[in-house]
Amino acid sequence: MILFVRDLTVIDFSYLCPQRGLLGESFIVDVELHGGLDATSMVLDFAHVKKLIKKAIDSLVDHKLAYPALHPAVSKRQDGQTEILKLNSQRGPVQIASPADAHVAIPAEKVDELSLTAFLQQQIKPLLPDNVQQLLFVLRPEKANGFYYHYSHGLKKHDGNCQRIAHGHRSTIEIYQHNMLSPRLNKFWTERWTDIYLGTAEDQVQAADCQWLQPQDNSHFFRYQAPQGWFEIALPVSHCEIVPCDTTVECLAEYIANTLQALEPAAYKVVAYEGVGKGAIAFA
Repeated sequence: MILFVRDLTVIDFSYLCPQRGLLGESFIVDVELHGGLDATSMVLDFAHVKKLIKKAIDSLVDHKLAYPALHPAVSKRQDGQTEILKLNSQRGPVQIASPADAHVAIPAEKVDELSLTAFLQQQIKPLLPDNVQQLLFVLRPEKANGFYYHYSHGLKKHDGNCQRIAHGHRSTIEIYQHNMLSPRLNKFWTERWTDIYLGTAEDQVQAADCQWLQPQDNSHFFRYQAPQGWFEIALPVSHCEIVPCDTTVECLAEYIANTLQALEPAAYKVVAYEGVGKGAIAFA
């Protein structure tokens, strides 16, 4: 017998890629449970599927930074409760220091749908009752007919896991000019924010201000304290855009609208998504 749940949850996270650097991603999660029926004539009660498996996924990966623990371009060191990661990517060096709970090691040479699926299945299967013989996940990006970009950020004022300095999303965007959807402007913005880190100007510091990161040329450094602890990150200048606001989706939608207005005065509507099925609308 197979029990399935489509669209169980969405994982919003970032990961280290030796080719592209730091990437934000959003995966929709489908799940299948293979096994016999229990005393209630179920493989597992849907309520338990949603509560147990979603809670485990949230704890293991969601709003974390995943890194390929077996890739030689990635190194890790520990200083008390702080974990310091370094990636020598083709785009340049990336350094991140966070409380260890903000990172997750994937036992593979790359982080992708397959390695992440294998990790989740290995970690979550032991939590299920004995009648469940096999657990299968399918991780998939949202089907996007339009334009999208991958971004990473951190929200130091957030009291949940959004405060982590390197988590992210795969997000679609819709820009309207004079009430007409503008493919030209959507293309412009998604190219501008391809594989981007969005840093808040007030969080930018000098390399010497960081406790755990080493100096590196042509890079931006960010540091802040949040309820979970201190966070630091350094990335190549070409990997970042520094914005004069917090990087909530509300502020980003407004930033895009105002930036477009300054570049090319017109009436704008910006529909900015934060991952899948949620976002904000701004006008200028």
